[in-house]
Amino acid sequence: MHIAMIGAGYVGLVSGACFSDFGHQVVCIDSNAEKVASLNNGEMPIHEPGLAELVARNVGQGRLSFSSDLKSAVSGAKVVFIAVGTPSRRGDGHADLSYVYAAAREIAGVLPDQAVVVTKSTVPVGTGDEVERIIREENPDAKVAIVSNPEFLREGAAIRDFKHPDRIVIGTDDARARSVMAEVYRPLHLNASPILYTDRRTAELTKYAANSFLATKIAFINEIADLAEKVGANVQEVARGIGLDNRIGQKFLHAGPGFGGSCFPKDAMALIKTGQDNEAPVRIVETVVAVNDQRKRAMARKVANAFGGNIRGKSIAVLGVTFKPDTDDMRDAPSIPLITALQDMGAEVRVFDPVGMEQAKKVFENVTFCDNAYRCAKGCHALVIVTEWEQFRALDLKELSTIMACPVIVDLRNIYSPEEVRRNGFLYCGVGRPKSVAY
Repeated sequence: MHIAMIGAGYVGLVSGACFSDFGHQVVCIDSNAEKVASLNNGEMPIHEPGLAELVARNVGQGRLSFSSDLKSAVSGAKVVFIAVGTPSRRGDGHADLSYVYAAAREIAGVLPDQAVVVTKSTVPVGTGDEVERIIREENPDAKVAIVSNPEFLREGAAIRDFKHPDRIVIGTDDARARSVMAEVYRPLHLNASPILYTDRRTAELTKYAANSFLATKIAFINEIADLAEKVGANVQEVARGIGLDNRIGQKFLHAGPGFGGSCFPKDAMALIKTGQDNEAPVRIVETVVAVNDQRKRAMARKVANAFGGNIRGKSIAVLGVTFKPDTDDMRDAPSIPLITALQDMGAEVRVFDPVGMEQAKKVFENVTFCDNAYRCAKGCHALVIVTEWEQFRALDLKELSTIMACPVIVDLRNIYSPEEVRRNGFLYCGVGRPKSVAY
């Protein structure tokens, strides 16, 4: 099947590459000519494990290509996916749908007869209705169907998530479109991937509800972690105790510095705005966003508390600045408010991240960028683990104790055993674990 993917960003590129790996003919279209040229040269605009190899294989076998020529790409496609960005709109937090609507207008006049237009971007309820209105306004004779097919990809595991999904949600009331979408995803039938067919608005709401629920689990366990510290309990054992209940589940119950990334903060805010606009406020999600925002900056106070509240003139090493491992994505990363707060408290900050350094340099000012964890820690008064990269899970604690000015580790991801760290002479501060005595 011939597929046109409008947008070669994270969702469009991963989806296009995976569809081509299924055997479909895919053209990814992007208005950024430089990005298209880079992709044609095998250069990936994002860090995603396995993506470069997947793209190279399918380009080499002639199933995947990249272009800025929207007209020729769309005119030969049976299915056209819209996978452009929907960032939070500056000023009010609503999803910015300008790129989605612009794509709809651009493709309207060149859509082949009987084409299926699929919104892959994360969009508020009712967006599909507006996309359909725009296309029919621009091309009244167009015999097309508009479908919602939200993505559920985790950065760092996107290819596996696409090929082995928990579910595929397809929103349409059109029988022909349903048949076409079943053909698009037919290769996944071997994996017995469940396909949920709904109406379009239900599919749109499902995406926001899913991400907001997961964000709520994270915010909940973070608040339990704060309580655990106060009462002398261990949040990791609490998380195991409640996670073994099948009604709750163990995922997203890892206490830490708060959630970030391109999805949870943006999607939760968009759901809040949708609720407000429809006089059905989602108070729980409103609280989740507020609690999460406050938590990120509060992590700096955890570092300061290890020194009795004063870190002026201290050097702090920060390991990990991306919002999660296996990505270079800095969007809404907990490291940003943390580092800003540390600087506001008078600390000097040193930074290392295995993949995110180039992106970090675009975000941070007046920090020292280091090329490995040990150079970052050398001479510092505290080592703060912000992102749980595998490279940070087995640091040489004895070496760290000899090169640091003070033996203090603030582990915001609880990746170390407190007993092991303390045996090597460190003061250890985790999240939701009994406190150490201040240094």
